[in-house]
Amino acid sequence: MASRSTQLLEAAARVIARRGVRGLRVEELAAEAGVSTALIYYHFKDRAGILRKTLEFISDRAERYTTHRDPDAEPLSPREELEQTLLLELQDSTEVRENSTAWGELRASAVFDELLREDLTRATRVWVQEVAALLGQVRPMASAAALEAAAERLTALLEGLSMRWLSGTLQIAHARTLMGEAIDAEIDRLDRP
Repeated sequence: MASRSTQLLEAAARVIARRGVRGLRVEELAAEAGVSTALIYYHFKDRAGILRKTLEFISDRAERYTTHRDPDAEPLSPREELEQTLLLELQDSTEVRENSTAWGELRASAVFDELLREDLTRATRVWVQEVAALLGQVRPMASAAALEAAAERLTALLEGLSMRWLSGTLQIAHARTLMGEAIDAEIDRLDRP
């Protein structure tokens, strides 16, 4: 059974995905979680705390669903692991839709909220570093700067494709194809001197 804090964060992600950050009301979050508003304030202190903790939660949840592997499955090659990790961000499941929508909402809100911007910058930096490490396993002789730049391009593209998919302007199959082609292009680019 999930802890009370996890239940509250799951509810916060659902509300943000459904109503947006500007539409987030503590009363609605409390109703969604089936708790009192006092308990929300006890756990998060204020609205900024809700947003910060929800950002951490959706980052951790994305890492879980993009890195989970069946222990009995054959190990993936470094390239397969890179592809799977990125493409699992483009799957039509409730959890991924909710996570991607909430991430996009938090990213858009960070334009206006300096504290949220700092948290988002840290979370994005971790994500870019994780993708750079996966690229480094595919191309171990590539420079750290080249790996970081490739990871930055891939994660930025993935966010854009995700937002287009979620807004209905791009079919998920096409988004996945475009992402796969971008992965190929970045790996080819790392092969150049």
